[in-house]
Amino acid sequence: MSKPNKKRYVMSQVRQQFSDAVGGEDIEVELSNGEVLTFPHPLFADDEWSTKVDEAESNRDKAHAILGDEQYDKFVAAGHQDADVALLFLAVQQDMQGQVKRRPTRS
Repeated sequence: MSKPNKKRYVMSQVRQQFSDAVGGEDIEVELSNGEVLTFPHPLFADDEWSTKVDEAESNRDKAHAILGDEQYDKFVAAGHQDADVALLFLAVQQDMQGQVKRRPTRS
């Protein structure tokens, strides 16, 4: 039973509004050699990816968890260091906080 003057959130709409606010469900990063890598936006990542990232302790472990082994190798081959992934992830989080300022609209 619904309460008077209350509306229901529709998950597909909530997800779409946040996706629009942060620029999509994936993050793209251009390496110094021009190659582009992608990884899930933290708001939309699956549980397995999120758990790996959360459990990673060192910069190298975190870089592997975020990028995956194949993209990690490309990242390093382009001359980047593990700490660069930490900086990138921090930039994504700060951007996310700046973009998601208010809750989604209700239907």
